[in-house]
Amino acid sequence: MQYRDFSGVYIIMDTLFLSMTSPSVGSDSGRRNHNIISRFCRNWRGLAAGMLCILSVSSAFGANHYEEYIEKYAEMAIDQMNTYGVPASITLAQGLLESAAGRSTLAREGNNHFGIKCHKEWNGRSMLRNDDKPNECFRVYNSAAESFKDHSLFLRRNRYASLFDLDIKDYNGWARGLKKCGYATDPNYAARLISIIELYQLNRFDSGYSRQHPHEAAETAEFIHKMLQRKHVVRRNRGLHYVIAQPGDTYGKIALELNVKASNLLKYNDVEKDGEIKPWEEVYLQEKLEEGPATASKATIGEGESFHSLAQRYGIKLSTLRRLNPNTPDRPGETLRLQ
Repeated sequence: MQYRDFSGVYIIMDTLFLSMTSPSVGSDSGRRNHNIISRFCRNWRGLAAGMLCILSVSSAFGANHYEEYIEKYAEMAIDQMNTYGVPASITLAQGLLESAAGRSTLAREGNNHFGIKCHKEWNGRSMLRNDDKPNECFRVYNSAAESFKDHSLFLRRNRYASLFDLDIKDYNGWARGLKKCGYATDPNYAARLISIIELYQLNRFDSGYSRQHPHEAAETAEFIHKMLQRKHVVRRNRGLHYVIAQPGDTYGKIALELNVKASNLLKYNDVEKDGEIKPWEEVYLQEKLEEGPATASKATIGEGESFHSLAQRYGIKLSTLRRLNPNTPDRPGETLRLQ
C-alpha cells in the first residue's frame, strides 16, 4: 500500500516495515532518534506524516555495531581528513568494511582497522591471518588511533597519489580509485564502500562535522532522509546484476523490495532457505556464471568466509566452485581455483 508523504514522495509502507527492527531503548542512539522523531511529529501534520511518525517510534534506528563504530570513530576520521586529506567518509567506510565494525580478530587483537599488511617497510609488531593468501603478515598497532593515522599515511604513498587530485567530497571517485590503485583484490570493493557510505550517509562527515556536534535541523533532515532512502541500489559486474546486502537483510526482504520471487533469489544465490545475509555480501538478481573471472585464477578463503563467500564475490555458481575444488575443505586459509 502506498501513501504520499509531506513532500510528495511515495513511501512503500511494507518495505519500510521490513527495513525496521526493535530499537535499543537504553542506548544514546535510541534516545537521540526518539527525540528527533518527536520534533518531526510536532512539526508536521497529515495522515502520511502521522503514519510515518508511528512507524518511526518502533523503527530500527537505534544502536547497532555499525552505528556505534561510526559514533566512536567519526571525530578520528575527520581529524585524519583535516591533516592528510583522506575523506572521512572513505576512512569510516573502509574501517567498517575491513574490521567488521571493529569486531574482526585483526581489529580486536591487533588494532588494525584497515587490513593493512606488513609490506617490506614495516618494522613494528605483526600477526598472521588468512587473506588473499594463507598466513599473510598484517600490521599490529598499540591503538585504533595509530591504525587510523597509518591508514592515512599508507594512502599518501605514490601508488595512491592520483586519489588526491579528486574532490574530497567525491566519495564515488575515491572508492573506485582505491580499487583501481590496487588497495583490495575484491572485484566489488568499490561498490561495497559506496553502499556503506550511502546507507549511513558518511559523506556528511566530509564537510568536517561529526555527529557529536550536529545542528538540530541538519540532524532532523538527515534522519528523515535516512528513513526514506534505505533501498538497495542495483549494480552490475561481469554482466550480472546484484545488490549489496545491508545489516539485517534477508533474501525475503530484498525479494519483496525488488519485486523478485524469493524462491528465485534463493536459487540465484545458492541458498536453500531464507535467513540473515552477511553484511556487504553480494545478492544476485540472476543466475551466476559457470566460469570464474579472467582477472583472477585463485582466491583464498579468509576469516569468517567460506566457499559460498567466494562464489558470491566472484559471481560464480557454487556448484562450479566445488567442481573445481573437489577435495578442498571449506575452511579459512584454503586456496581455491576459480578457473
